[in-house]
Amino acid sequence: MRDELLSIIEKNSRIDFSELAVLLGQPEEKVLEELSNLETEGIICGYHTLINWEKTSISKVTALIEVKVTPQRGTGFDSIAERIYNYPEVKDVYLISGGYDLMVILEEKSLKEIANFVSYKLSTLENIFSVATHFILKKYKDHGTIINKKNKDEREIITP
Repeated sequence: MRDELLSIIEKNSRIDFSELAVLLGQPEEKVLEELSNLETEGIICGYHTLINWEKTSISKVTALIEVKVTPQRGTGFDSIAERIYNYPEVKDVYLISGGYDLMVILEEKSLKEIANFVSYKLSTLENIFSVATHFILKKYKDHGTIINKKNKDEREIITP
């Protein structure tokens, strides 16, 4: 039940508990208990809403910042990642493979705010020796959801 439950709520965290119980073939109380257990165990870390900011009056700029660091003895990349993710401006931090070590994702109101964060906060941290900043120009799909889904014309074509 656990894996199926996680798969369902990953796609729709707002699903009604009674509908979830039906889909899982379990009593609602058991489903609620399992959700509570998953939260307590830290498997479910939070619930989020995906917003298409382009359709709002709020202006946001998203940047992907690749960071090269010198890992620390005993903690590897964890201690520098923790310092970075504790900044309130930072949305996400990932340890990645390839030419860089960390991927830091920021969402701010302007390019200047991102540039200031990178220049005055991120780049000045000890053990960081290189950053590369990339700006997201348009989102097509985010967290498995197509952002600007085109309405499919399901009318039947009739030819004479």
